[in-house]
Amino acid sequence: MCGRFFIGQPPEVYRAAYGYPETPNFPGRFNVAPTQPVPVVLAERGARHFRLMRWGLWPSWLKDPNGFPVLFNARIESAGEKPAFRGALRYRRCVFLADGFYEWRREGTGRQALKQPFAVRRADGAPMALAGLWEPWLGADGSEVDTAAIVTCSANGTLSAIHERMPTILAPGMVDAWLDPAIDAAEAARLCRPCPDEWLRLDPVDERVNSTRHDDPALIEPAGRGRAAPAAPAAAVQGELF
Repeated sequence: MCGRFFIGQPPEVYRAAYGYPETPNFPGRFNVAPTQPVPVVLAERGARHFRLMRWGLWPSWLKDPNGFPVLFNARIESAGEKPAFRGALRYRRCVFLADGFYEWRREGTGRQALKQPFAVRRADGAPMALAGLWEPWLGADGSEVDTAAIVTCSANGTLSAIHERMPTILAPGMVDAWLDPAIDAAEAARLCRPCPDEWLRLDPVDERVNSTRHDDPALIEPAGRGRAAPAAPAAAVQGELF
């Protein structure tokens, strides 16, 4: 699952990493939530392009989005069968610009239980290429909204100590294949596997991230130094490698 993420590096870093010609100048965002506009990279006519989209996919066949669920994640195991995602997996894949995401670990039981947030980022500090699906939606009044969802897969050994799911994190060399519409849905789905454990760094962070009212660089700073990141279950330490 991925319900919050952050984009903190200068725009030039992402432009250099993904090679799109646009020169957007967007501020850092440290608590991105579903339904908000998000930056993505997609491929059109053989070239990569930057675009802003709504986080929360609206299928093209949707008549009225009022009351429709917020589809901010797409499970890769079923995306090829779900009417909401089937066409996007085949023809409209994208990459979310991100540096990392947040996940919560439940601590304690009953009414005293707490949820400790963790920031999950690449250990090397590089941008985190989150696989996504996108769909253009046309309203009855002629308005058009580009919408997108993050693709999730089973968690690797590192993340399994917190949650059973994780966003699909693509290796730089896999981005071209993921964005290429000539790659069919089944082959694209095979790219969506848990990333190697050594790619990731987990840091406990301040509980202010629980509220979308907070959006500042301090949210991704490690907090509670005495509280260690959770250890992966022994049976899952190896994860699934590319």
